[in-house]
Amino acid sequence: MAALRQLLDERVARYNQPAFLAKDPISIPHQFSRRQDVEISALFAALLAWGQRPTILKKTAELMRRLDDAPYQFVTQHQDEDLKQLLGFCHRTFCDTDLLYFVHWLRWFYGRHDTLEDAFLLGDTMRERLVNFHNLFFSLPEAPARTRKHVATPARNSACKRLNMYLRWLVRRDGQGVDFGLWTRLSPAELICPIDVHVERQARLLGLLRRDKVDWQAAEELTANLRLLDPNDPVKYDFALFGEGVG
Repeated sequence: MAALRQLLDERVARYNQPAFLAKDPISIPHQFSRRQDVEISALFAALLAWGQRPTILKKTAELMRRLDDAPYQFVTQHQDEDLKQLLGFCHRTFCDTDLLYFVHWLRWFYGRHDTLEDAFLLGDTMRERLVNFHNLFFSLPEAPARTRKHVATPARNSACKRLNMYLRWLVRRDGQGVDFGLWTRLSPAELICPIDVHVERQARLLGLLRRDKVDWQAAEELTANLRLLDPNDPVKYDFALFGEGVG
């Protein structure tokens, strides 16, 4: 266990660096300083993190331009006429119908809350919080059925990779200049490790993941093993697993 911790800690130190930002979707919210702009741009960057990273960056940057590079102002102050500039946006199967609902929901939510962190505090466990976030997000009568596939939930036994990545970005705080640490009512100790193909491969090689399916139980299994290495900040090892895998 000590040898594994040393190996992974060395990898974290190697990859948890600002140089990591340039080719990663987290570079999008790093273009903003206002908390709400970071929250919104990070949400889109995480949920569009599907496919090749250069394409993800290109499409998320395009989306920010369509939001006038001021996502919070656009979301909260747009007029109906402004929504026309969102039409035609599409990344994989996330298209303008989905985008329009996201903007609608964000406007509704920010009309009642000052921070998106509030949307992730409903429940005692991370599983409950993500289930409740999904339910809250689709609680408005305008919610299109087709958009549900773009927001994962443990209720469907999804590993919720993109939402867990989003939470890592907003919650972890270590002063390294990658993760933001803007949210303080969630603890890094509670986070669940995102699992993509790179993390899965490395986790299996290191004996940190044995479950055959990559689902919510797999995400919990991996995170439980990472907590044995660092109970206070297990998801820092996402850097070690992803960085080594993608490299």
